[in-house]
Amino acid sequence: MEIKKIDIADSDYPEALKHIQGPPQELFVAGELLEEDKNAIAIVGTRQASFYGISEAERFAYELGLLGITIVSGMAKGIDAASHRGAIKAGARTIAVMGAGHDKIYPPEHKKLYEEILKNGAVITEFPVGTELHPSNFPSRNRIISGLSKGVLVIDAPSKSGALITARFALEQGREVFAVPGNINSAKSAGSNRLIKDGAKLVENTDDILEELLYVLDIEAAGRRSQASGCRSQVAGCRSQASGELSQKEGKVYGILCDNPLSIDEIRENINLPVNEVSGILLSLELKKLVKALPGENFIKV
Repeated sequence: MEIKKIDIADSDYPEALKHIQGPPQELFVAGELLEEDKNAIAIVGTRQASFYGISEAERFAYELGLLGITIVSGMAKGIDAASHRGAIKAGARTIAVMGAGHDKIYPPEHKKLYEEILKNGAVITEFPVGTELHPSNFPSRNRIISGLSKGVLVIDAPSKSGALITARFALEQGREVFAVPGNINSAKSAGSNRLIKDGAKLVENTDDILEELLYVLDIEAAGRRSQASGCRSQVAGCRSQASGELSQKEGKVYGILCDNPLSIDEIRENINLPVNEVSGILLSLELKKLVKALPGENFIKV
């Protein structure tokens, strides 16, 4: 793995970063930074994300990626990882910003994700090889995440969250801030919902983001936007067709499953049914070839 050092005066230093307050004087880059990465949106949120938050982060990253938009995040657990994976599934570019040297991947279990990102994107940091992760490094990392992006989408952020720091930097840098609304009774959504109350744009789909950013996104948005809308319609149609074959309770269980494995306990918490009843419903869905059981009593939608 080659690590390239880019100074602020170099031609391949990201132009957007040059104009933020206190730009990093040098970047250490694995992978490639391309001209098209100027069309970037950051997606950030908590490490202890809800099922809902992870699903939405992956969905938004996937649909924005189909539009040719680069997804920027911090490669942490939860919302960050879901955002990178959504972009990767779309075959889109994604950039991860680290708060340590390239030899100190955090969390360590994201080494494979790091390698996946390098196939069609980049991992960057302002910290040289050998720099250990320290909590004080995260705000520095967050200013780069927002600085690389045209806008920042916040999903699942508690009242004290690094994602809110990223949103604050975005506002200071003149970027747009968006937020996906969350459960008003969940502490994981308190920060996201507060952003909306304070003026961040509430978003439910990619069109809500595009209508604010089309004037600064240099992409063939019209044609590709309809392509993404067609994908959404196709997915919705598949869900509708499957739902028509299911009982009410089967439909509830099927509706909360996705590509990310969920345990029986996580499923039960989302639909408030006894665990033995959930087990029976999952078995029925398996027999209908709509659900696949994984080791450790985890389940995904087929």
